[in-house]
Amino acid sequence: MMIDLVAFIPRAVAQGIPLLYGSTGEIITQKSGNLNLGIPGVMYVGAISGVIGSFFYENSAKGDINGFLAIAIPLLCSLLGSLLMGLLYCFLTVTLRANQNVTGLAMTTFGVGFGNFFGGSLIKIANADVPSIALSKTSAYFSKSLPFADSCGWFGKIFLSYGFLAYAAIIIAIVAAIFLNRTRRGLHLRAVGESPETADAAGINVTRYKYVATCVGCMIAGLGGLYYVMDYASGVWSNDAFGDRGWLAIALVIFTIWKPDLGIFASILFGGLYIIYLYIPTGMDHMEYKELYKMIPYIVTMIVLVITSMRNKRENQPPASLGLPYFREER
Repeated sequence: MMIDLVAFIPRAVAQGIPLLYGSTGEIITQKSGNLNLGIPGVMYVGAISGVIGSFFYENSAKGDINGFLAIAIPLLCSLLGSLLMGLLYCFLTVTLRANQNVTGLAMTTFGVGFGNFFGGSLIKIANADVPSIALSKTSAYFSKSLPFADSCGWFGKIFLSYGFLAYAAIIIAIVAAIFLNRTRRGLHLRAVGESPETADAAGINVTRYKYVATCVGCMIAGLGGLYYVMDYASGVWSNDAFGDRGWLAIALVIFTIWKPDLGIFASILFGGLYIIYLYIPTGMDHMEYKELYKMIPYIVTMIVLVITSMRNKRENQPPASLGLPYFREER
């Protein structure tokens, strides 16, 4: 079986970028000791927030749109929506000390419902003939590749044919890795995740670090939703079209053993597994096998979870206080 790598790799990267955003944001969040299972909902809210901003800007422009505003408005709306989700999660789990697992699952349900409600409302406003809206003018600026990509042959197609959010995802992952491993504040953040009691005794503001890390992580994850709609889906919003990418992003955190830089390669791998069924020739007599091929990323996820649970190295384990509320008065 031969796969056209020049065609396959760019599609794998495009599939993997939302996973990279989600996993990078969740790694930063988990390093503070917060287990945010609401990442799928956060990505959904980040996507619909950007769509709302883009929709009203395109309709108010009535002609040629400004490139800067076409990017800035959806970007800021996405970041704001994701930030509010992060603040809500922190208020419930850090301030009120609610159960993190239940809160995260509730936020996923809320985020999907929020997106579907406003997405459906925009579809009605647009009087669309199909249950979707297309923001092609705005999307053109998000998906625009480097100007010299076409003239570089296979190299250009594999490395230079993506929108700016794809390169931003890689840069953010590298910066996050440097921050966590090479800076004093990154050391403080990891200390909060490992032992908030010890960090608090050392004069580190545990609450502040948890709030900032979770909110920043949610904003990064929200960009994954924006990328999916504005770049991968060419500006087309359809309710429930995002799929289970948010859950795969959470699984990717474990697969990468909480290392954002490793997430760059892992996200592309998972992105490739997500679409590999499209490149496996089955013939008309074996079309049912494609449904089995679609299970590959989930099977790999379960295998990774089993292998990870068997690791005994301390550096491969999650933060010691992950998912546990911190009671300062009991210190």
